[in-house]
Amino acid sequence: MASATGFHSDLLAAIPSLRAFAVSLAQNADKADDLVQETLVKAWDKQKSFQPGTNLKAWLFTILRNEFYSQMRKRGREVQDSDGTMTGRLAVHPSQDGALDLQDFRRALKQLPEDQREAIILIGASGFSYEEAAEICGCAVGTIKSRVSRGRTRLQELLQISGEADYGPDSIAAQVLGSNVA
Repeated sequence: MASATGFHSDLLAAIPSLRAFAVSLAQNADKADDLVQETLVKAWDKQKSFQPGTNLKAWLFTILRNEFYSQMRKRGREVQDSDGTMTGRLAVHPSQDGALDLQDFRRALKQLPEDQREAIILIGASGFSYEEAAEICGCAVGTIKSRVSRGRTRLQELLQISGEADYGPDSIAAQVLGSNVA
């Protein structure tokens, strides 16, 4: 029974990461919650097929991803959020520039092809290695690396980022901050 207890606690610990990935796929918090719930039910039901010592988080992400695509096939079409209404309801944004940058990033991320967006989220936001992401997506490591590279390049184009100087405070703010340093 101790292994079931450990499995249970590991499932609970993975929920925030699963939810973040589900939100990025479903583009809707309610649908993401349903997706995570379905993933947890399937994982609990199939816990005997999980091999201890392997990566539980990657196993769960694979279940979630497969469930998402199964649901998409059943619906026959993807939910569109072209005006950003659903995305805007996911969180209340502060009025600082960072919130505007985040909105710009979300819009740009949504413009990426689905395979590139998924790879960027798995590697950049969820912290998976290329090998783990390749396992989750069911493709070669080189394919994941290529998707991430093409996705990053396209994001730079969409966000009009040319280099490191495009990050951080603008030149006026940098001067003000520089003059306050003793």
